[in-house]
Amino acid sequence: MLVFWSWIFLLLGVATCLIIAIDIRKRPQHMAVMNVTWPITGLYMPVIGWWAYVAMGRAPPANEQQAHHGQHHHGGGKPKWQGVFVSATHCGGGCTLGDVVAAPLASATGFALFGSEIAGHFVLAFIAAYAFGVLFQYLPIRAMSDSGPGEALRDAIKADTGSLVAFQLGMYLWMLIAAFGWMGGMLDAFTPRFWFMMQIAMLVGFATSYPANWLLVNRGIKHAM
Repeated sequence: MLVFWSWIFLLLGVATCLIIAIDIRKRPQHMAVMNVTWPITGLYMPVIGWWAYVAMGRAPPANEQQAHHGQHHHGGGKPKWQGVFVSATHCGGGCTLGDVVAAPLASATGFALFGSEIAGHFVLAFIAAYAFGVLFQYLPIRAMSDSGPGEALRDAIKADTGSLVAFQLGMYLWMLIAAFGWMGGMLDAFTPRFWFMMQIAMLVGFATSYPANWLLVNRGIKHAM
């Protein structure tokens, strides 16, 4: 039964991702990295990701965007909770992409830390998620400011570290529960139930990163998007 529901939610996630990606081709985001972030959000937020995209991130059609120029800078007229929500998806996009890259590598190599393959999996996932997370911050900082490469990298690390750690901790907590509750004490990235559990883990990570993003926005370290 778990395998059945795994396939259902994974297929819904892929479908949501593709629908968002197709829509974005007609309505490109003002911030280019969000062209990638929103489809990734659909992967771990099946169906709900489409609602979030339409409600909080959908841009006007490309042929109308000149008339709306400037509307989407740093959240535009969104309520603060929505701006923080989109900032959290931005963090989640980098984390998710890193985890998707690292998980098969960890399973294929059997990489272990202190004799634990789960710990090895988490370490590789954190390294990859941190790299992509900082990149997702660095690119828009460079594109939207006069910061040099070094300054932009420092700002990206400052903006992303807290929210990324909060996201990954939530994700790890759920994957530990899942590993010992339903997956025989191991994480095998070549099974559908692993990725179904990862979908849930990403949602938990999103929830734990939201307060961190709110705090970072309040302190002016990040901008609501």
